[in-house]
Amino acid sequence: MISIEGGVKMIYSKEVEEMCPVAKGVDHGPAPIPEEGKWVKAKDIKDISGFTHGIGWCAPQQGACKLTLNVKEGIIQEALVETIGCSGMTHSAAMAGEILVGKTILEALNTDLVCDAINTAMRELFLQIVYGRSQSAFSEGGLSIGAGLEDLGKGHRSQVGTIYSTSVKGPRYLELAEGYITDIALDKDNQIIGYKYVNLGKMMDNIKAGIEPMEAIEKASGKYGRFDDAVKIIDPRKE
Repeated sequence: MISIEGGVKMIYSKEVEEMCPVAKGVDHGPAPIPEEGKWVKAKDIKDISGFTHGIGWCAPQQGACKLTLNVKEGIIQEALVETIGCSGMTHSAAMAGEILVGKTILEALNTDLVCDAINTAMRELFLQIVYGRSQSAFSEGGLSIGAGLEDLGKGHRSQVGTIYSTSVKGPRYLELAEGYITDIALDKDNQIIGYKYVNLGKMMDNIKAGIEPMEAIEKASGKYGRFDDAVKIIDPRKE
């Protein structure tokens, strides 16, 4: 038997054709999910809105991607792609930045974003958003386009934590949220009590503004912890 339902040609097997019809007693539609301060019964991709971020990883688990998406009525309007791992990931991220925006989240889910980690991040974010687990679920009107960029701070640079340590020589802080670590402060017991850093984003802004490089570095430098109480100061990359 062949019938047309909603413009779709339906073909039924002989077994189904011979069945008698039984009415459905309960049909209340999908459960509502929170979206940008509203409860929405999502039936189509265009019913989905939300801002969120999450992590994906590559198949050999040797690298990761943090993906941030801002979706409005099913369309990705903003994407922030941050990767750590192989050098190929950074180039894949460059491609993903061009690919993602303007697509529906369903299109993006089914588009090869080249890197396993970015593809996995897209899958995880898709699940978050369509289940109503976005960061903006209870924010009326959601977040404006540009919210992802604000996550990077004024220097528009990813916040990276890089710590190296050995059992024989102990830890070395190389880069933290404040920036590139230039010096580590130690107390009399050789324990870390502070550090000096350069905010690379601010430094580059200073240089672009015409400030001489050494002055630009100094203006973008800062101290954290009890740096001035140090008994010894070391370069974490050389000492």
